[in-house]
Amino acid sequence: MSPLESTGGSKRSDQEGIRQRFRLEGFADFLRFERGLADPTVDAYLADCASLVDFLVERGGSDPEGVEYETLRAYLLSLGDRGLAASSVARHRSALRTYFGFLVEEGHLGEDPTERLEAPRLGKSLPDVLTYAEIEQILDTVGALSSDAHPNAIRDAAMFETLYGAGLRVSELIGLRVRDLALDEGLITVQGKGDKRRIVPLGGRAVRVLQRYLRERRPDLDRRASEGVVFLNQHGRPLSRMGAWKIIGQHVRNAGIRKRVTPHTFRHSFATHLLEGGADLVAVQEMLGHADISTTQIYTHVDRRYLQEEHRQHHPRG
Repeated sequence: MSPLESTGGSKRSDQEGIRQRFRLEGFADFLRFERGLADPTVDAYLADCASLVDFLVERGGSDPEGVEYETLRAYLLSLGDRGLAASSVARHRSALRTYFGFLVEEGHLGEDPTERLEAPRLGKSLPDVLTYAEIEQILDTVGALSSDAHPNAIRDAAMFETLYGAGLRVSELIGLRVRDLALDEGLITVQGKGDKRRIVPLGGRAVRVLQRYLRERRPDLDRRASEGVVFLNQHGRPLSRMGAWKIIGQHVRNAGIRKRVTPHTFRHSFATHLLEGGADLVAVQEMLGHADISTTQIYTHVDRRYLQEEHRQHHPRG
């Protein structure tokens, strides 16, 4: 029986201690509210991570600190030895990369031990994106709300414009501080993964909506508990991931968009639409805050798919 499956009083206490040290509950919240994953998918990620935790605990590990690349590689090899298919090993690797990426992003680890971790090569799926017409449909739906009936409509519009206009992760959106805004210059400073800061341009429409929110709504929300954060909830405190996720999901449904949309979908759409418009790949990499350009290159495949569809629809021999 694994450490995370043990029963009994002291065993149950040990189990809770292990989950706390490995921050599995926080990881579950991250998957649900930042990544927007459904409960069955979250459960699968947690099961994969629990399998790793068992592997580490059986070898004397007590927390994720100090876990090295060689240990994780040995773990993946052990999965193959147990007869798991290459696709299952690749899924475990994906779960580990997401888990350790979460720990680094939250400041619990200084380095990601999964950066060089390899698994059986499989076809790479393309991220879901919204068309520009769908983006406009969502923004127009939010923008049309009456401030009398929906006092936070201007805040929500500013959130959407900033999320899509700068290609932010939801953690970056809710972490924005007023001091990070240079709206007269059309720029914002974003604190990304690993506390790396980058400067991202913001278009004129997004700047105007954000300025209006700061002028007309945020002062009413700010009750001296804002910590200087831009986007506040009804109680005047910084908006949480869960709160941002709920707001975004509600407006997407109201706009009649039936495809699955998460906050990250707007980041994918931002990158794809820039490349479709002819933006340089390195410039997009800089705006997204990707350390490795290979991460950004996935959007060139999305762009290629768009070009093929345009060719098919509009070329006389298509």
